Amino acid sequence: PPHNLGEIVDGVVAYIDSIEDGEAQIELDEIMEHVPAPDFPTGGIIFGIAGVREAYRTGRGRVIMRAKMHEEEIRKDRDALIITEIPYQVNKATLIEKIAHAVRDKKIEGISDLRDESDRDGMRIVVELKRDAVQEVTKNQLFKYTQLQQTFGVNIVALVNGRPRTLGIKEMMQYYVAHRHEVVVRRTEFDLRHAEARAHVLEGL
Repeated sequence: PPHNLGEIVDGVVAYIDSIEDGEAQIELDEIMEHVPAPDFPTGGIIFGIAGVREAYRTGRGRVIMRAKMHEEEIRKDRDALIITEIPYQVNKATLIEKIAHAVRDKKIEGISDLRDESDRDGMRIVVELKRDAVQEVTKNQLFKYTQLQQTFGVNIVALVNGRPRTLGIKEMMQYYVAHRHEVVVRRTEFDLRHAEARAHVLEGL
């Protein structure tokens, strides 16, 4: 899953700071203080942290994503649910179509109108409710029957010494830091060889 780069950097710095005798002492909870969860570019809400913790611990897990919505009174005696962020990898047009189908098939009751008012300022899907609709019931039906709630299957695989392995977040940081160390050492050795060759020429002159 995608992450916030600033959080990842903070987590890696904390990992490096915890190294004693070549071994990182940092625990998963401490890493999660810096990297609390994946950061999906389309926004939305991560529903429950257990799936995230499992994914960070083992490299595999299920993260439940939900759309961000709020209630609004659009005119006298008429409320609507306003969707402003949707789960990652969900197509907005397909989502609206799915909601319309679920309403038509009577899976979701309490919706009188549905329209897309998104513009350059951001997303705004208006789900207009009937006068007698119970908001919480309609919300739960939307989460159950449409892509307003999606599960993201986390599977963190990386090549370790040329072989694919499933890694938890601490192991990912371990191999990343080792890689960065190797890059810095190689770069320094390259610069040293160049400097020594130049010094040899200068001594000759």
